[in-house]
Amino acid sequence: MTHIDRRTIIALSAGVLMSNILPAAVSAAINPAPVGRPGDFDFLTGEWRIHNKFREGEKWIEFPGEATVVGILGGIVSVEELRIPARGFSGMGLRLLDVGKKIWSDHWVNAKSGVVAVPGQLGVFQDGAGTFLSEGEGAEGPELYRGVWDCITPKSCRWFQSTSRDGGKTWDDSWFMDWTRGG
Repeated sequence: MTHIDRRTIIALSAGVLMSNILPAAVSAAINPAPVGRPGDFDFLTGEWRIHNKFREGEKWIEFPGEATVVGILGGIVSVEELRIPARGFSGMGLRLLDVGKKIWSDHWVNAKSGVVAVPGQLGVFQDGAGTFLSEGEGAEGPELYRGVWDCITPKSCRWFQSTSRDGGKTWDDSWFMDWTRGG
């Protein structure tokens, strides 16, 4: 498949996913002033090496990864191919800006299933960081999930993931990814 064919497929997929409705808790967390704009994810375009620190139970596991990220459609779509050979894992991040609502959605596709996570996390960038939230049901009841992009420089950035079981009052961090430019 050529590069142009891949972009066309991704663009068509983006149109289908843009019809998501904001979950109530997520909408409340990013209101009253959504400020998403084209190009917010431009910092992520390129080739990356990634140091992962992931918690399994009470133990932290560290492993390398890499990613290739492409921005398309004038900065309203960012597509990431994540590769973690040490864990036999790969997938795709698909980030889409709803231009009218000024809200970004961040979706995940695991290469083993090929299924797009819908709804994805929703959020915006403010004060140099992007915060993305979603709701779900955990073993102990309702949970909020948060993904944060911060420490953004021309050569590096960080993403981390957290869970809250008390409506966002406290957060339990479970995965850190330190990104460094390079092939």
